Amino acid sequence: MRKADLAKGNTCLACARKCKLFEGAVGFCGVRKNINNTIYVLNYGRFVAFNIDPIEKKPLYHFYPGNVAFSLGTTGCSWACKYCINYDISQRRQIVGTYISPEELLDIVLNYSQKLNAEPIVTFTYNEPSIYAEYAYDFAKIAKKHGVKITWVSNGYLTDEAIEYAAKFLDAITIDIKGNANNDFARKYILIPDYEPVLHAIEEFYKKGIHLEITDLIVPKVGDNIDDARKLAKFIYDVMGEDSNIHFLRFHPMYKMKDLPPTDVKILEKHAEVAKEEGIKYVYIGNVPGHKLENTYCPKCGKPVIKRFGFKVYEIHLTKDNRCEYCGYKLPIKGNARKSIIDYPIPLL
Repeated sequence: MRKADLAKGNTCLACARKCKLFEGAVGFCGVRKNINNTIYVLNYGRFVAFNIDPIEKKPLYHFYPGNVAFSLGTTGCSWACKYCINYDISQRRQIVGTYISPEELLDIVLNYSQKLNAEPIVTFTYNEPSIYAEYAYDFAKIAKKHGVKITWVSNGYLTDEAIEYAAKFLDAITIDIKGNANNDFARKYILIPDYEPVLHAIEEFYKKGIHLEITDLIVPKVGDNIDDARKLAKFIYDVMGEDSNIHFLRFHPMYKMKDLPPTDVKILEKHAEVAKEEGIKYVYIGNVPGHKLENTYCPKCGKPVIKRFGFKVYEIHLTKDNRCEYCGYKLPIKGNARKSIIDYPIPLL
């Protein structure tokens, strides 16, 4: 347990809900509590999942492609997605898990990175990392001097204070949009009023120079409106310009939405087509192993410069400064691409 930095009086500032927590009250997330008129982070360092993942699983396709990400998650979440694949931890309102101090985590990361000849990258994922952002902040204070990169997989439903706080230590962030950012979808299936805080977070993180990738889970029948997809793609291009990217993810029946089918691949391909029409150069389809839009293509000559199958990078045609080997076009990729170190998760807990 740790005193919260993201709080003002009895107002929690970790997410855009801004829960008012009076004495003894716990926030929507289930992990931030007012104790003696001070808000505390109950799940600080209490991890229920810890794996070495391929970084493509985040998905980060333009940030050290082929590398690994030391991936951790806790219980709790600021959203209540009815289709959540990690619902067993994100919707659990119990403080459980193995305590790992920032110092212990650093030792593990540096040790395994050396063994794997990998870039030391830590990703807080599986559930919403902003609800225990203070841990990442403390970890960064000791890890950055060792060259460790820190990333989040986040829903982006953040306050300005949380954005400023996270920007102090984040090297990259994946912001997970669902259902093309449709507000009716958000109210019914996520239990948030609208997507405005998420769109604002995209703008702010990009302005601050944090490497940013966007995913969009396409949920059949209820979250696959193509006009919404076009609107979202236009927004992303207006914010990110030539760096624009989007990963359209296939939905699989899960949790409270098992009655829906997996997303038709043709619907994903239509979304990809619309995104390209709106100017986005790096358009991906995820959760469809073997699809051609798992690959990264050079926007100038159209040739594949990073070939993938699932989470595996198996062929690269980029120079050391991330230029296309065929035509010399420079791609907006951070770090050197490499063939995958691993193509499946390695559990550490």
